Amino acid sequence: MDTFELFNSGKLVLPGKEADFGDIAWSRHPAFEGVELKHIIMAKDTDGKFSYHLVRIAPGCSIGNHIHETQLETHEVIKGSGRCVNTGSSILYEAGTISILQAGAPHEVTAGSEGLYLFAKFMPALC
Repeated sequence: MDTFELFNSGKLVLPGKEADFGDIAWSRHPAFEGVELKHIIMAKDTDGKFSYHLVRIAPGCSIGNHIHETQLETHEVIKGSGRCVNTGSSILYEAGTISILQAGAPHEVTAGSEGLYLFAKFMPALC
C-alpha cells in the first residue's frame, strides 16, 4: 500500500474518540474542478480552533489563486508533485514538503502529471 493510501485508509485517534478515514466521504471542492477533500477534523470537533483536510488534486488541475483572511494554513505533501505559488514565490511540492501559508497570503496550488496529495491544516478552522 502506498503512502497516500495509508493516509486515505488511516484513522483519527483522540481520547474517547476514534474515526476511520475510510468512513469519511470525499467531497468535490466547491470552486475548483479536479480537487477533492476529505474533512478529517472540522470546526465542530475543535471549538473552531483548527481543521484538518486530506486533499487530492487531479493531474494538471489547480486550487486557483485565493486568500484565507483569518486562517494560517499548512500543507504537508504526501504523494505526487506540483507547485504552490505563495505570496508570489513558486515552491516545488513533492512528497515530504511542508509549506506554511500565512493568513491573508494569496496562494494557489497546481498538481503535476501524477496528481498531488496533501494534508491541509487550518488555524483557526476553515469549516
